[in-house]
Amino acid sequence: MTMSKQTEKIVLLVVDFLTVNVGWLVYYSLRVRGGWVAYSVEPDLWLPMLVVYTYWLVLFLFFGLYRSWYVRSRFDEFATVFKTVTFGVLALFFIVFLDDLSTGSPSHSRLLIGMYWAILIVSVGGGRILVRSFQRRLLEAGIGLRNSLIVGWNAKARELYDMVTRHPALGYNVVGFVKVDRRKRDGQYKSVRTLGSVDKLHKIMADYDVKEVLIALDSSEHDKLVGIIHQCNSRPVGLKIMPDLYDIISGQARTNQIYGFPLIEISPEIMPPWEQSVKRFIDIGVSFAVLVLTLPLLLLIALAIKLDSPGAVLYIQERVGKDGQLFRMLKFRSMFKDAEEHSGPVWANKRDPRASRVGRIIRRPRLDELPQFINVLAGDMSLVGPRPERPYFVEKFSKEIPLYARRLRVRPGITGWAQVKHKYDETLEDVKSKVRYDLFYIENMSLRMDFKILLNTMYVVLMGRGH
Repeated sequence: MTMSKQTEKIVLLVVDFLTVNVGWLVYYSLRVRGGWVAYSVEPDLWLPMLVVYTYWLVLFLFFGLYRSWYVRSRFDEFATVFKTVTFGVLALFFIVFLDDLSTGSPSHSRLLIGMYWAILIVSVGGGRILVRSFQRRLLEAGIGLRNSLIVGWNAKARELYDMVTRHPALGYNVVGFVKVDRRKRDGQYKSVRTLGSVDKLHKIMADYDVKEVLIALDSSEHDKLVGIIHQCNSRPVGLKIMPDLYDIISGQARTNQIYGFPLIEISPEIMPPWEQSVKRFIDIGVSFAVLVLTLPLLLLIALAIKLDSPGAVLYIQERVGKDGQLFRMLKFRSMFKDAEEHSGPVWANKRDPRASRVGRIIRRPRLDELPQFINVLAGDMSLVGPRPERPYFVEKFSKEIPLYARRLRVRPGITGWAQVKHKYDETLEDVKSKVRYDLFYIENMSLRMDFKILLNTMYVVLMGRGH
């Protein structure tokens, strides 16, 4: 039995709804019934409570309070709640302070805000600790464990196995070991056996529905780490290593330490949760605005394509998105109908013979990509990120280019660092260059970086330098 991330989020949303509103009811009772403030007309209860709950819901989303909790302590959870509530209450404090200045009337409002802060810390923090304590009890009973692999077949791997089995609250259900050296003999340790070697890691992860990969390598096996990470990057799995390998992946990790035993988590998404939330909010807002404002232009382009050559107006193509999920990407058709029927999948280039007359016109200012804002609204894409590629090329490049699959750990974008820095993919060397730009973006993701890329993209489009 497992607890899905969706179930976990629903439980947290329900508990936060109850604790935030209970906090408001206690605050309201103390403020109105306690005689702190004299009211000629008793203030409304329900509408302000709804507005305040919405405020906290947005704030909790921004601060990442609905992320999956595995391998985090209850203290860390409470600390995150403390920081979030403190920030939110400080914002309310300054709003009340400015209101006091505008009215010129002294009040106990700021003191009451401090009281509300304490009430909310106790109610929301206490609710979170209760949820996490219950979740820990489930894990200790074997409910909600995540299927896990230990990569390594050595004393260190067995030590790691003993550690995670002694502490089931970590959430790991070790289904097997994976050998780094295929020449080693198969075996088993405490009823858990080896399932194969690392060259079959991708298949093993799929066969056993693996959610976590724990790496325990000997010092002589450190050169295998990049290849292991490469295989894991194409699947939505957590990836953690024993601490002595830290120097190899410096800058790509954060340490989780539970029960005094550190595990180093390799994570390509270094944007803090609030930046990820803002990024998604911007994606939705900008995409909706662009689609509404350019509607006449969209209709004009659609008509021109229809009159220029036979075939559908939209070109719908399967692409590989975040965590290897397939989606249908939309573009205005800029090529003749069935342009790849005989050639198969090939790269576009500046003088693409497959392009129609209208296609050549709309490609240069990238107007053919306007329908992709629908993909952004749907959540398949972002405004900024690595360009989504076709499954054929993803499979091909994943075999030929180290860490290519790492691009799949983030949501693909309409534009990206590689698009503003490099030309069309015409050779494998072009692809390798773009991968370097994409990896640089992934390891330096930030709102500032996104804004820089968007400004560069606008410059490229306005100057007619697109292809």
